Amino acid sequence: MAAEGSFKSTVRVSITNFLDSGSIVAGSAGLTLWTSHFGFNSFAVGLLGALSANAFGAAFGALIGGPLSDKFGRKVIYTYDMLVYMVGTILVMFAINFPMLLVGFLVTGLAVGAGVPASWTYISETSNDDARAKKHRCFPVCLVIGSSSNLHASRFTFTTRTDGQPDSLWFSNCCGFHRWNLQRGLGESKAWEEEKARAKASGIKQHPYRTLFSNHTSVKWLMFLIGVYMFWNLVAGAMGFFMPYVYETAGGISNKSADILQAVLWILTALATYYGFAKFGDKVNHRIFFFTGAAMAAASWVVLTFVGMQQSWSLWAFVILWGLSAGIGAQAWYALWATELFPTQFRAGSQGVMFFVVRASAGIWSIIFPTVLNSLGFTVAGICMIGLLLVSLVIGTIWTPQTKDKSLEEITLEQYGPDFVEGETANSAHHDNQRLDSEPNGNVVLPKTGSTK
Repeated sequence: MAAEGSFKSTVRVSITNFLDSGSIVAGSAGLTLWTSHFGFNSFAVGLLGALSANAFGAAFGALIGGPLSDKFGRKVIYTYDMLVYMVGTILVMFAINFPMLLVGFLVTGLAVGAGVPASWTYISETSNDDARAKKHRCFPVCLVIGSSSNLHASRFTFTTRTDGQPDSLWFSNCCGFHRWNLQRGLGESKAWEEEKARAKASGIKQHPYRTLFSNHTSVKWLMFLIGVYMFWNLVAGAMGFFMPYVYETAGGISNKSADILQAVLWILTALATYYGFAKFGDKVNHRIFFFTGAAMAAASWVVLTFVGMQQSWSLWAFVILWGLSAGIGAQAWYALWATELFPTQFRAGSQGVMFFVVRASAGIWSIIFPTVLNSLGFTVAGICMIGLLLVSLVIGTIWTPQTKDKSLEEITLEQYGPDFVEGETANSAHHDNQRLDSEPNGNVVLPKTGSTK
């Protein structure tokens, strides 16, 4: 059994992102081919994107998986949801018509979404206080590997009527089985076990969503994180599913060239994650770091929208700026902050709610985006993307939470008070905070634990 908090356990849990991105890319890679084979119109294309792991499918999966993870444990959810994932990919592989394809996309999305809150929560709860950002590096790296490997499986195998697309889904299915087998050997989160023991000893049963929505602090952070992640994900989600389609239809770029651009983008994302977010996310000023990534993301779409895709330098500028920003941008910070800013009682459940809102909004945008692109043109669609990215930038920069160098218990105590923290830890930390609350002259000072940088 892999030790809790070990690198091996982190990698095993991070495979969720591998399958999330892999299923999105497998779908997007076959979108043009499926459109030709089944004769889809713009609405059908948008509906596939909306019900996939990119949007509504994952949204409803997270809404179900989040509270179940808080109730039954992290391990139960991120392990057995893979069985559902394999059913979904099999349906897509053997789809003979549009309804069957649609159901397969939905089932796959449900499985991916259910695993996200449990996996992200497990990583934070088993990480050292000064290494949570470092441990989260595995998620984007697995996302990049999943994207690139599924793209290659889709484009470079030619054994079926959809030009290799089902082969990439066989690959995803086999990876799902391997992940299920690996994660059966992981232990449960000790933080969750301690919280369940405390709740059982107290005899008090609280409805997680009732507490989540009745607490002013938790509602505040829900709104903040949804604002940061949702507006960024509307752009990233559309790119994840539709970017090859955009390159080929709006830019007149060949299928091979589009694949090269996507592959370079993912490589840059992986490098930025490892050498940027993982190396400095636990060390530098969070506000400045977030702003840098958000500004690069907005700049990339400014170049692509107003210079266009006819200039090779503008395409490469877009790929470089977006690729680097994706490694240090909103998704990386959301994954970290979403597990830090809520107590153990509803840490996964709160992520389920936020992920539902974020991916559901992406689902609506997935239905609208192809129509906007085809009816109003790429420039209008690009301006919409820029506006969405700027909203995320402003929210994240102004209200950046100050969690650097603090343990999850210290953050919970600071934000919610001692009632939400384990007994011994709460009493000790609360005593320390009271002792350090003020100087003899009455001036308020910050406690030593936890920098505000």
